[in-house]
Formats: sequence, C-alpha cells, structure tokens
Amino acid sequence: MKAAVRARYGPPEVVRVSEVEKPVPGPGELLVKVRATTVNRTDCAMRAAKPFLWRFFTGLVRPARMPVLGTEFAGEVVAVGTGVGSYKAGDEVFGYNDGRSGAHAQFLTVRESGTLAALPEGLTYEEAAPGTEGAHYALSMIRGAGVRAGHDVLVYGATGAIGSAAVQLLKHHGAWVTAVCGPHHLDLVRGLGADKVVDHTSTDFTADERRYDAVLDAVGKSTFGRCRKLLKPRGVYVAADVGPFWQNLLLAAAGPLLGGRRVKFPLPRHGAEMARQLKELLESGAFRPVIDRHYPLDEITDAHRYVETGRKVGNVVIVVPHAEEA
Repeated sequence: MKAAVRARYGPPEVVRVSEVEKPVPGPGELLVKVRATTVNRTDCAMRAAKPFLWRFFTGLVRPARMPVLGTEFAGEVVAVGTGVGSYKAGDEVFGYNDGRSGAHAQFLTVRESGTLAALPEGLTYEEAAPGTEGAHYALSMIRGAGVRAGHDVLVYGATGAIGSAAVQLLKHHGAWVTAVCGPHHLDLVRGLGADKVVDHTSTDFTADERRYDAVLDAVGKSTFGRCRKLLKPRGVYVAADVGPFWQNLLLAAAGPLLGGRRVKFPLPRHGAEMARQLKELLESGAFRPVIDRHYPLDEITDAHRYVETGRKVGNVVIVVPHAEEA
C-alpha cells in the first residue's frame, strides 16, 4: 500500500510517499481503507520533533515507532480482528487515532474501543475526516473552562481547526462569543456564529472593555498575563498549548494562588463516547469543520509546507486514492 513515511525528523521534505506493507488487524482491531485524512499542527510538530519532547514518544534518534503520521481519518472497514462485535466489513467510519497515528496511508488499523464512530449521515469522507481533532480539543477547552449558557467567552485564533470548532460549539452551548482573527476572515468567523469579531491586526483585543467568563486561546500565541485583565473575577483562561516555558501547566497547578482568575489546562477525552458525540454534532449541523484546501496523498509534502506557514484556515484535507478509483 501507499503511505507517507518519514525516516528522520526534519522539514516537510523528509516525508515521502512510499510502498509499505499493509497492516493486519489484531484482536479488537479494525482494518480501515482510508479515503480521507488531514495534515494538522500536531503532524507537523511530530514530523519535526519540535518540541524535543515528541522524541520520547516516537524515538530519540529517529521516528522508529511512528514512521507514518496522521490522526484523523474517514473510510471503510475492510476487515476485523477477533473479538470485534460493533463493526463489520463494509461499514463506513470516521475517527481519531491519537497515540498511534498512521492515517496518512491507504490502510490503517484502529482499536474498536478507540475514538471511532459510524460516518455521520449526510457527510462525505472528506467532510467527516476533519471532524475530530480540532473539535475534541475545543470541547475539552469549553468543558475545562466550565462554560454554560449565557457565559461570555472570547476565542483567540478563531480560524484554526480548534478555534473555528470552538466558535460553533460555544454557540451550541448558548454562550455569547467574541472571536479574534485576521482581517481576511472576518465574514467567515461571523458565519460560524460569533456575536462579535475583532481584527487582531488593527485592534488590541486585550483592550476590550467587556469582561469574560472564559478566554480560549486556540492557537497558543497569547498568555494568561496578557489576557488576565479580560477575565471576570472568577474567569478562566484556557490555552491549546503549554505556552512559553510551559507556563500554562505551572499556572494551572498554581490555580488557588492566582486571586480568583485562573488558568486551566484540561486533558482532552478520547474514546468511542467522544466519537459518538462528535457524530451527533456533525449530523445536527451544530458543528461543521472548516476546510481550507484539499491535497492528494502524493502531494502531502506540499500540505505540510502549507500548514507550517501558519496561514491555514480550519483544516487541510488529504484525499487518499485507491487502485480501483484510478
């Protein structure tokens, strides 16, 4: 089968589409024919091993444990291992293979108990594949901040995979949303449901006189120190990144010392329950992934280059061809 393989850490050019052995499902696993996947910031970070911490999970010298990247996928079950009872060959599925990756390939093995669900009704593979990573991080941030109906929430970085999902999911939760983004995407973010949109290139969003129950930094480019004055006395700052010098982890641990306003760094939930929830949100229309570009698998190196520019809006989808479709 074809797969996008990297034999070393480095820039996008280390990724090469090669012929590799097709995986075989073990007990409790499914073999999925991948029809669509994505390239996201996590893939780029793992590819480059930046930060260095990634090497402890994938290999100190070279990526021996995860030569094929890719967490999100949508496709068709073609075989199941022993003990699998919820799926059969021919089922259409989508999911998130965090911790194992491997979705940048024509075939992928996933655990039946993993973040996996039936393909949302009415969605294509390419529409469903980007429906897990950004959304599950956004849900984790929203839950970690304790957002409820009527809360005021600011989302910084509202055009990325996490931010664009957060705006939609916050509105689904009944929050009042201020979204911060660049000047070229103001209408897009309004269309996602934001009540107020701020162009960060012309306005200092931290000068806003409105006070918020939560500030969600969906791109990890701000800090608690900068956003603290935006928070109500019991407000919460949540970021999608550990921050400079890993400060968000330290500040989250020091929560009781921060004088009411505090930092939280929630760990996202994984598993079949999360996948089913995302499926329901997608089918109801409460959430639809924003898609920036499509690339065929053979051009995945170009996709890595584009994601690294930081100009990605929403998600970059990889279309995975198969011989019978040629």
